[in-house]
Amino acid sequence: MPSANDIKHEEAVDASWAATRGAISGALKWGVGTAILGGMGYAFSPLYRGLTIQFKVYIQMSGMVLGSMLEADHRLREYESQMRLRRRLMRDQAMWASFEEKYGKDEDE
Repeated sequence: MPSANDIKHEEAVDASWAATRGAISGALKWGVGTAILGGMGYAFSPLYRGLTIQFKVYIQMSGMVLGSMLEADHRLREYESQMRLRRRLMRDQAMWASFEEKYGKDEDE
């Protein structure tokens, strides 16, 4: 029988993978968005064209980091809500099992 620490460890590992997948997808989505904005800035703004390549890379990376943080947090919160729902369902099933054990099953079934 697995111990409580093993279950907590598995949940922590699963949560970290959910956050990692969110960070990667967020970095990709926001990276594409900032690249499009950078292209538009390069096409239409002489101010943006005058910036150094290092600063343009910094702007691109800032968008990607922001997107990865937001998406990782979003996925982690979704994972936590799924785990709360699973725990609630398990608790309800255990309660009904103990109820049926104590009072017997319904006669109609």
